[in-house]
Amino acid sequence: MTDHAWAGSDFTLGPAAGAIALCRACERRGDCRLGLGREELQSDGSVETMLECGAEHEGGPGVAHGGWTAGMFDEVTGHVPLLSGQLAVTGQLTVTYVKPVPIERPLVARARITRKEARRWFVEGELILASTGAVLGRAEAVMVLRDPGHFERHRLWLAEQDAVSQAAP
Repeated sequence: MTDHAWAGSDFTLGPAAGAIALCRACERRGDCRLGLGREELQSDGSVETMLECGAEHEGGPGVAHGGWTAGMFDEVTGHVPLLSGQLAVTGQLTVTYVKPVPIERPLVARARITRKEARRWFVEGELILASTGAVLGRAEAVMVLRDPGHFERHRLWLAEQDAVSQAAP
């Protein structure tokens, strides 16, 4: 992590050295439900994450559900701006499934910024089988930098939606 204030301090705690930044639900559990473990911000600004897909995310026999792979990429690509001191939300995520992802095997995910345009960071990710280096999947994400009012605006918008649904016949 960098030396500045934790980017997600308005909703979650920052990670301990080498640990994974946990989302709100996983913070309550005390570990990442997607199986992400140690992560490190590299000197080039990329992020490397050690992880494993647990059997609870098995889709076909011995392989991860595609939804796990997409969720993992959403998390990993989002951690690039996060560990760089910027909180961002996913604007777009495209996943390419290269090979079936084995469950209960050590994996490595790497993600890096390819370009920045105003409030958008373009991030690419790769999922690798740790034992051989075989590429299992790739992702491209557009991460939209979030301002401090993001969650409050969402809360107000949702209250408006609730009022509309209650007023409907």
